[in-house]
This record gives sequence, structure tokens and C-alpha cells, in this order.
Amino acid sequence: MESHGPERGALVYDRVACVVGEFRGRAGPYAMLRPVGGGREWQADPADLRPATPAERLSAGVRAANDRARAGAEATGPVPDLSRPPRPVPHYVACALLVRERREARERFDRSAETDANVLMRRHLSRDHP
Repeated sequence: MESHGPERGALVYDRVACVVGEFRGRAGPYAMLRPVGGGREWQADPADLRPATPAERLSAGVRAANDRARAGAEATGPVPDLSRPPRPVPHYVACALLVRERREARERFDRSAETDANVLMRRHLSRDHP
């Protein structure tokens, strides 16, 4: 990674821990990371970090959403119609990014990543566009 490091909140891949983490800042010579979705921070050597790929970011986001659901942190509501992909809110950047992830997964014939993008879109819609 560059000497000045990523922006706070950027998702990076820690090659030593083999996990995606959210960059929180620096503490001396170390980069401080925390799990996507929250949790205990850890120190990493900045030389062992690289930007997370889109697939790694998507996977980490789905994992965090699943962890929250298992922990019961989200309110239960009506079950969405899972037979159709969720529809994004027009002109909203977060929705557009998830639509792009879904489209790219579909073009790669990666149905797992396509489903992950749909899960994240539904969670985003319920959280940010109730």
C-alpha cells in the first residue's frame, strides 16, 4: 500500500489474516483495521494490505449482514418477494453500485455473487429506504 495509506473506512485485504477489514487509521507503524460490520480492531503491517477486490467487498458485506441477522440485530418484517431481484431506488449511488455488482456477476455467470448482490440490495433498501 502507499505510505500515506487508504482513506478511513476503505475496505482492504489483510494478506496475513486472510480477511477483509475496514481501515480505521494508523497507530504508530501499524494500520488499524476492524471487521466489516464492526467488531474488535486489529493491527496490520501496511505492507501486508491491498485494496479489497469487488468480490471480496461483496463477500465481506454479505457475511456482515448474515452475522447481524443471526444475532437478531435487525427487526423482522414481512418476507420480501424473493422470486424477483430487488428494484433499486433511482439516482441513488449505493443502489447503482449494487446493481452494477449484480450485472457484472450475471455477465460472469456467477450466480452466487449475483445472489449476494441481491441480498445486499434488499438489506440496503430495508435499512436506507424503508
